[in-house]
Parts: sequence; C-alpha cells; structure tokens
Amino acid sequence: MADFPRPRKPTCGARPARREARKLFCDLLREDPRALPHALFPTRWQSRCFPHTTPRNCLALPAGATAPGAAGFTEGASVPRCTRVPSPPNSAAPFVRGLALACLALTGACGRDDARHEPPTRPAMTTLPTSKPLLPLEEAAAYPLPGVVGPQAISFTPDGRALAYLRSPERSLVRQLYRRDLRTGEETLLVAPPGGGATEANLSLEEKLRRERLRQRELGVTSYAWAEDGDTMLVPLTGKIYVKRPEDSELRLLVDPGPGGPPALDAKLSPDGKRVAYVHDDELYVVEVAGGAPKQLTTGARGTGKTNGLAEYIAQEEMHRSHGFWWSDDGKQLAFVEVDETHIPIYRIVHQGKDQVGDGAQEDHRYPFAGSPNARVRLGVVPVAGGRVTWMDLGAFEYLARVQWFPDGSLTAQLQDRGQQHLRLVRLDPRTGKATDLLEETGTPWYNLHDDLRPLDKGVGELAGAFVWSSERTGFRQLELRAGDGRLIRELTSGTWPIDHVVTVDEDRGRVYFTGWRDRPTEQHLFMVPLAGGEVVQLTHEPGVHGVVIDRAKRRFVDAHSSLQHPTRLSLRSLDDGKLIEELPGEDDPRLAGLDLPPPELVSFRNRHGDELWAAVYRPDPSAIRADARGAPVPAGPPYPTLVSVYGGPHAQRVVDTWGSTVDMRAQALRSRGYLVLKIDNRGSARRGLAFEGAIHRDLGRAELEDQVDGVRHFAGLGLVDPARVGIYGWSYGGYLAAMAMVRHPDVFRLAVAGAPVTSWDGYDTHYTERYMGTPADNADGYRDSSVMAHAGELRGALMLVHGLIDENVHFRHTSRLIGALIRARKAYELLLFPDERHMPRGLEDRVHMEEQILAFMQKHLG
Repeated sequence: MADFPRPRKPTCGARPARREARKLFCDLLREDPRALPHALFPTRWQSRCFPHTTPRNCLALPAGATAPGAAGFTEGASVPRCTRVPSPPNSAAPFVRGLALACLALTGACGRDDARHEPPTRPAMTTLPTSKPLLPLEEAAAYPLPGVVGPQAISFTPDGRALAYLRSPERSLVRQLYRRDLRTGEETLLVAPPGGGATEANLSLEEKLRRERLRQRELGVTSYAWAEDGDTMLVPLTGKIYVKRPEDSELRLLVDPGPGGPPALDAKLSPDGKRVAYVHDDELYVVEVAGGAPKQLTTGARGTGKTNGLAEYIAQEEMHRSHGFWWSDDGKQLAFVEVDETHIPIYRIVHQGKDQVGDGAQEDHRYPFAGSPNARVRLGVVPVAGGRVTWMDLGAFEYLARVQWFPDGSLTAQLQDRGQQHLRLVRLDPRTGKATDLLEETGTPWYNLHDDLRPLDKGVGELAGAFVWSSERTGFRQLELRAGDGRLIRELTSGTWPIDHVVTVDEDRGRVYFTGWRDRPTEQHLFMVPLAGGEVVQLTHEPGVHGVVIDRAKRRFVDAHSSLQHPTRLSLRSLDDGKLIEELPGEDDPRLAGLDLPPPELVSFRNRHGDELWAAVYRPDPSAIRADARGAPVPAGPPYPTLVSVYGGPHAQRVVDTWGSTVDMRAQALRSRGYLVLKIDNRGSARRGLAFEGAIHRDLGRAELEDQVDGVRHFAGLGLVDPARVGIYGWSYGGYLAAMAMVRHPDVFRLAVAGAPVTSWDGYDTHYTERYMGTPADNADGYRDSSVMAHAGELRGALMLVHGLIDENVHFRHTSRLIGALIRARKAYELLLFPDERHMPRGLEDRVHMEEQILAFMQKHLG
C-alpha cells in the first residue's frame, strides 16, 4: 500500500475557550434541560453541570419527569431519577442558547483530548432502557415463528374418523406425522422419520432446489399423501420412498436409490393406492406398493440433458406447476412431460464460500432469461404396463401450464401463449394425441393461471361432461359452469370481489365450495354456491383468514382460523351451514408469554388517483425510548422515524388479517425500538381485480412506489410519520422496489435495505418478467426505465445491498451490476453478502447476523 501522509488533527480552541463553552451550555441546561436538541445533549456534560445533584449515569430532567434513558446502558437496566436545580431566570437565554449551540458544535467537532477511536468489533447498535423489553434480534431471525407451532398439512384420514397432520413435539422446524382420533381425542404418532428425516445436510441438490421452489423451510417429515380412493399413505424422505398401509405397523421402505445415487423425485400414488410413480435419474418409473422391482416407463432422457416426468424451472417457479406427470383416473396410464433445455446456455454459480474448488463447488443451471428461448416441452402418455409413448398435439402455444385427466378418460391441457394474454383449454385423446378446443380466453393486460378446473363425474343432461371453471373476464375472478364442449351454461358468481380458488365440488348435493372475500380484501372466507345457480352463502364469519380442509364425504371441514389477534385455531365444522361441531386442540407456544407482540392496525386510505389502498401500521409504544443518530436518548412519541416494509409485486398480498402479520418479527423488533413500520399493498398487488393489478403493466417500479410514497405522506399528515426520517426495506421484488425508491424518490426515502433485488428485468426469467413487461425487444424503453441502474446517479441516501451468493432465482449478478453502476456514478453503498445462502436465507447464524447488520445500518442513518 502507498504511504499516504496522515491527515492533521483539527485545531481546537484552547482549554479556556472550551471551559467558557461548557459554562454557557450549563447555564442554558439549568434554565431548561429541554432547550437543546438531544443530539447536542452529550451525557458527559451532565455531571459537570449538576455536580451535586446528578448521580452518575443520570439524565438531568425536571422533577417528576420520566427518565428517557441513556446510551450505553445495559438493556433493561433502571435509570435513576434526577431533580433539576432551580436557577434564576436568564434574560439572555436566546443569546446564550445560540452561543452555546455554536460552542457545542465546535467542541463536538474537536472531541476530547483523550478520545480513542477504535473500530467496533460488532455493529454499533444502540440499546436503551424502555418501559418494555426490546424484542431480541435472535427472535426476529428464528423459525418457526412464535405461535406457528401447531398442526400443519392437516388432512382427514380416508375413513373420516381421524385427522392426520405434521407437527414438531419440540416446537422446531423438524416435524413428525401424527393422527388424532376425532371420537376420543387421542393423539398417536404415525411416523417418526428414520434417521431424523430431511435435514439441510442430507438432501441432494435436486431436493434442495425443489424446496427452494416450494419455499419450504420445514425438516423431518416434510410431506405425505393419501391415495385418492384408498387408504395407502405415501411418505417421501431424503430421496427415498416409504409407504404405510393399514396392515403395516410402521413405515415400509419401498424405493431406495442407494447411497450417492440420484434421488427418487416427485413420488405420487395411483388413485387406487396400488402403485407409486416417481422420477429417477431423469426417467419415469413405477413400482407396486406390494413390493417388487421398479419398472422404467420412459427412455431417451438420461445423460442427454433432457428430463422425463419433471417440471421445468419456469413451471415450478412461475406457473406453480410443480409436477411433471399425472395418473389417469383408472391408474392405467401416466401423462408426462419431456423437457429439453439443452439449447439454453448454462449459467454457472460458483460456491465462493467453500474450501474446495471445481465440480464440488459449482452448479450449472439452464436459466431462460427474458427474451431468450424457453425449454421445449412435449406431453406424452405411456401405459403403466409399459409400451409406446403417444405424443399429444399441443399446437403452437409456448407454455404447458396445466394438465388434468377427465373422468371419461380424456386428457386436458391448459396452454398459454408467450405473451400470456391468451389461454387455450384443449381436450386430448390419449390414444391418438389429437386435440379439440374447449375454450380460449384472453386476458388484459395478461391472463392469470388458476387451478379451478373441476370436471363433473355424475352429470346428466346439460351437466354430462360439464366442468366448473373460473374466469377474470369481468375483471374479477368469478365461477362459471361450462358444458362438456366448453360452452358457458351459467355464471355461478358475480360482483366486484374475487374468488380465490375452488376447494371442492359436491355433485350429490349440487354445490361448489370456494374461498375468497366479499366485504374486506384483508380477509379470506369459505363460501358455497349451488351448481344450479343461486345465492352465494358465506360459511365462515369470524374476521380473519380461514383455511379449510374438507372430508371425503363432504359433510365436515376443519377450519384453520387465524387473525391479527390470535394464532391459528382449529375447529371442526358442518359443511352444511358452517356451525361449530367441536373445537380442536392446538399447540401452545410458551415463547408468546415472554414476547410483546401487539398486532398492527389495518387501515385504508386513498392514493393520488383515488384508489383505496390498505396498510398495516406497527405503532411503537409511546413510552419507549429510542436512540437518535448520535446515540442520544429520545422519547419515542410521534412523529416517529419510519420504515416502510415493502414487497409490492404482483401475485402477492401482505396487508392481511392473519397471525402471520402480527409475527412479522423484523417489524416487531423495529417497533420495539421506537420505529413506526408501514406495510402498504400498492397497485399491482393481488386479490383486488385485474385493473388494480394491471396498473404496473410494462412499467415496473413506478406505480408501486407512487402508492408507497402516498402512504408515507398520508400517515405523515396524521402526525405519525416524521417525513425527514423515512427508510424502506424489502426482499426480492421488495428489494427491487427498495433500491428503486432511493433513486426515484430520494426526497422521500433516506435509506433503503435491498435484499436479493432484481435490478434489471432483462436478468430475470421469461414467464414472470414477460407477463408484466413484454420482451426486451418489444419494450426496450420500459426495460431501461424499470432498471435501477438507469437511475443510479440519482441516489442521495444510504443504500445497503444484501444478497446470497448462490441464489439461483435472483442471481447475485443483479446486485453486481448495480454495484458497477453505482461505482460509475461515484455513489456510496454498503454490501452484506452470504456465501452459502440462496434466495431464502436458511442458516440461523446468517439470519441473526443479517438482522444485526440491518438494524445497525438503520440506526446509523435514520437515528
């Protein structure tokens, strides 16, 4: 390194000048301890000004005032109360005040002669005494979340006599499978996973990537399934396949690929529970549940870069189609996809944090960037007994979005064009591959995929071969009944509110059950509508979000009800009218007793265009104490320094009346430290109709941030937000908006934490990006203007970039490109990297470190 001359220490006034400044400061402080800003209220002056009345570490306050705390106190320590010494009125107070401020500025700049400036070993986070304890950052980083330890993945047993579910007896992420008898209430352990089940260490790369697509954190037993028409249970574990039938006393290992071999992926039972199909080493296999050697049904993929029976990346990540094969209703045939990605260039991810190099420290992915070629996908049908594959005629549409067998033995497929404004539903003959159109829909500005196709099995007359369908033709998703040839028979629902999805169809009683909202978009309820048409009946009523599981007889349902006020509560209810049959036991979380987690307030307001927006407001305790930018104690009353927690992207909603909103632990940690936290569902968010969602079309990062800014100004007008101290943070799409906020609205946002941000949409995948932006070729201006890099020169505040180096979804390349633009614009930034994390940070140590660094950054730049 070059030996640069050391900068000279600033020249400070002589000691007599500093003594005079101190005298003036003390005169003012004795007259009115509140006269000076807290930033100019150094604790080391207090004992000098009040040598006889101020105990050590005590702030001088008027008699009876509440001590606001002092920087450097141990968390939870008591603060001695002080009494101000009366002093005669000072007629020269204004002059003294001004002079004292000037002198303080001078002495503050010079510092004490004996000051030592050593770099801190940990983030310089200020901990202050408060009326309530601060939420530990370890709690903000821990999973499962407080109160989210009850039964998960609930199902009725095939006979309807019991419930099966996953839960953790240790209230951790490691789950086991249990059974609860609905008559006696007795709980028994069904499956304790051999060898502890899935862990982050014993999973193959293929399984880890599937977990990323599913956003799955849980370990141990992570999934199970019943046969549709039988009582066989399937439990996939660590690349192996286990089954359990009523006559089995414990799990039975059915498929074991062997140590070091490719795992058995995406196992599924046949409808009658007699066979299991799965993918091994890129080919499709089937095995009898009774035992025997697996049979390979497909060929031609292994070793070529192709796959048979596995959903491609785009289908898993963006289309929410996680499967690549489908059993026919009679269990005699399998439809499957052949995926060819060999023409897509390899994108290599190097594990920079590993000790080794080479093959063990790198991954190769075929990633279809916006505007580039997609995977080539074919749909075939193969007999389970073995034989020739029949390939289906899918036409020219680019995307195979959904595949489903109909009761008459035909196969249906939903096909979407590259521009995602058109969808074709086709019926396919599995013997010949011939396609017949059932319907075609056009969506403006795009078509949203759904899973609401429900064929009728027992229909006669006009209902023979009919099916239930949902459509956004009116601008809001509504239910329809369609004839076997696709003609519209009748609309089942209507209105300016959307359904979420179909839960089940009861043909015997002529009813369709679905979830959605009708009065408040912050809630979700169960509804019923007759197939013959008629009144929509709401079956759940308590405010909040209701998740439902319906038994096979379609007479009862489990209502998993959650709200801001309480964690999920389980109850058994009648499907006729929603009446309570019995409350079901849950799982208490002892952590809740020691945590202060007040729920946010859900409120609505109007943006500049008159649209109603919903916000969640995490309001600090007014009696809490926070630290300002210099570490001085400040009462946390309004207006508050504010942090906007943003996601803001389409197909998501964050302002919801659910326990998950209450246990947003970062928001709660910030609230406990005196910050106001805001969440706002801007235009572009889900469950508000196509017009509301489509406001972002071809111009991302503009309408979303207009609404966030309007929210900040609205709450500033109510006296809650300090407009001079506003920050924003988010992850993924939220990271993109956080970074974009700093360059498009630097007058509003003082800091941003951008986690895993998409910084330029030409670097993200085809299906997601092109739905909202078109291709880079047909919307060059939109891609340029929606890139953070195009506006890097406008950055004025503090920006922290956070990214996992092995993120295979939003590549670290996004952050690297932004860094390059910031360097060229000569703009400062802070960088926080995690060498061994993907898009969703999993390691507890990494998450705790991340929370520490983010909080320190916020305190440093926002106060």
